[in-house]
Formats: sequence, structure tokens, C-alpha cells
Amino acid sequence: MKNLILLFALTLIFNVSAQEEDMSNLNWLTDLEEAKLISLKEKKPILLYFTGSDWCAPCKMLKQDFFSTPKFEEKAEKMVLVMVDIPRRVDIISPEQKKINMDLVRKYNKNGSYPNLVALNAKGKVIGEISGYTFLRETDRHYAFVDSVLENY
Repeated sequence: MKNLILLFALTLIFNVSAQEEDMSNLNWLTDLEEAKLISLKEKKPILLYFTGSDWCAPCKMLKQDFFSTPKFEEKAEKMVLVMVDIPRRVDIISPEQKKINMDLVRKYNKNGSYPNLVALNAKGKVIGEISGYTFLRETDRHYAFVDSVLENY
């Protein structure tokens, strides 16, 4: 029984570590107010990423196919990134962060689409949005969206 518990604990630790390693080269914030200050200071657009990290299959695919690529990492240097995670598991984010994230969903993701990318200016005004990701795993629309935000900011 002790071995089974140990095996379960090790599996859990490995899964949490693997989640944290994904997109680790990117500086994802969780505080929009902090992102606005950085956006204003550095004259960069804000990219909100609405995800359900533990339940949304298209979110997981987009993370792998888009966010975890060198091509996106290069573009990310010109943006302020904010991850708005709405997980089902209660141990992924704190209750306080979940409340903050739900407030952001109500304000910027009213349709409840996941994954959903919303670009903002430093004042928090929406300047673009793209939602969804298909099982065809084509990222062209997402790169075009990011390029458009960067070109027009």
C-alpha cells in the first residue's frame, strides 16, 4: 500500500512538473494590472490567453503547436503575455487567482470560448480577438492574428 501511495505521489509530481515546463521560456503573467503597466512602459500590446489547462483538448494542442514554438517565442518578446487559466482541478491555481480569472472571463471572454486569444492595449481596450483551435492543428490563423496585432500596435 505504501508503494502504491508513493507511486501515485511521484506520478502527480511528474505531471505537475511537466505542465510547468511547457511554455517555460515565456514570461506569462497572471495579473492584468501588472501587464498594463509593463505594456505602457514598454509600448507593447497585451495578449490574454484564455485556457482550461487541465480539461480543454484544443487548448493543450494550441499550447504544444503554437505557444511552445521558437517562432512564437520570438513574437512573444514584443508582447506582454497574460494567461487566464480556468482549470477544473482545484490544485492548479489558488481560489484568489480563480476569482481574478473569472472576472477577466466575464469582461474579455464573454462567449466562454477556449482557447481564446484577446489582444489589448495598455488601457485594457480590446484591439483584436481570435478563438478556437481545430483538430487539424493549423496555426496559420493564430500567427496571422499575432502578426496583425504587432503590425497595428
